[in-house]
Amino acid sequence: MHKASVLKTALAAGFVSVFALSSTAHADDVKLNGSGASFPFPIYSKWFKDFSKANDGIRVDYQSKGSGAGIQDLINHTVDFAASDAAMKDKEMAQVEEGVVLLPMTAGEVVIIYNLEGVDELKLPRAVYPEIFSGKITKWNDPKIAEANPGVDLPDETITVVTRSDSSGTSFVFTGHMSNIDEAFKESVGQGKAPNWPSASNFVAAPKNDGVTAQVQQNQGSIGYVEYGYAKLTGWKQVAMLENKSGKFIAPGPESGAAALASAQFPEGTLPNSDVPNLIAWVWDPAGEDAYPIATFTWMLFYKDQDDDKAAALRKMVAYGIEEGQKIADSMGYIPLPENVREMVLETAEYIQ
Repeated sequence: MHKASVLKTALAAGFVSVFALSSTAHADDVKLNGSGASFPFPIYSKWFKDFSKANDGIRVDYQSKGSGAGIQDLINHTVDFAASDAAMKDKEMAQVEEGVVLLPMTAGEVVIIYNLEGVDELKLPRAVYPEIFSGKITKWNDPKIAEANPGVDLPDETITVVTRSDSSGTSFVFTGHMSNIDEAFKESVGQGKAPNWPSASNFVAAPKNDGVTAQVQQNQGSIGYVEYGYAKLTGWKQVAMLENKSGKFIAPGPESGAAALASAQFPEGTLPNSDVPNLIAWVWDPAGEDAYPIATFTWMLFYKDQDDDKAAALRKMVAYGIEEGQKIADSMGYIPLPENVREMVLETAEYIQ
């Protein structure tokens, strides 16, 4: 644990350590340690910084390691909370004796970024991008891509496909969408935090959202998938328009993302073997005419039963993210949670005791 009393934010390194802004660290300060998803890391780091300023005596450390690593840290009891874009599976929840509380804290879109000189707009049909990421389409001037982009000078170059090297909730969401719209993709690659990507020479891997972003930005002819906020954060303009279920090519953004989440339906009832409300909902292929096709909630994960002081601090942290944090979601490339979801989150947070 760090002993300094100043604020340190290391976004590029995937770690944020936030201290209450006081001249000394007090022995009775509450220290909250978390890890997990890189998808929401930019907004979480901002929240934790501002939360610290507003709550003297509470310190939050969060390390961006990927959703799979965050879930494992929660199971191994090495953190006070975790974060995952893939929520948790029933068998993972069963490994936490104290019980778990899963809260959707923000939402975002998974976008396809590319690096093609002179190509400012690229449309990818829903029959095409699963074939790129399953290794079936390997050239930029493939007839299926060219047909959707008349007048665009597509090079006769191999497509370098950049995927995640770590266990990733972003991969889970991205492959979940493609598995729902393309049976061949489902059979060859499948859905998962660490899916069965092709071993072809044109596939490369990088850790976390920022690693994929960097790989695509540095390599002409490459393509990859990241959370929309990372593309916005870096100012990267080459983001593909994707064909949605209604047959329209849609760019990512707050309106199209909100349209996608509008169809989300939370299940009735509770988490397995628990009295905690189930707030896990997926939108694998939204039907809205103006909906961007790949959008998701992302969750914070908590122990249901734990230290009283930490539980109180965690409930306060959740309330800050829901009441104040949503105000900056749009500006950072995330989708503000609908009012009914915010209300459910605040009510369910009371189960953290």
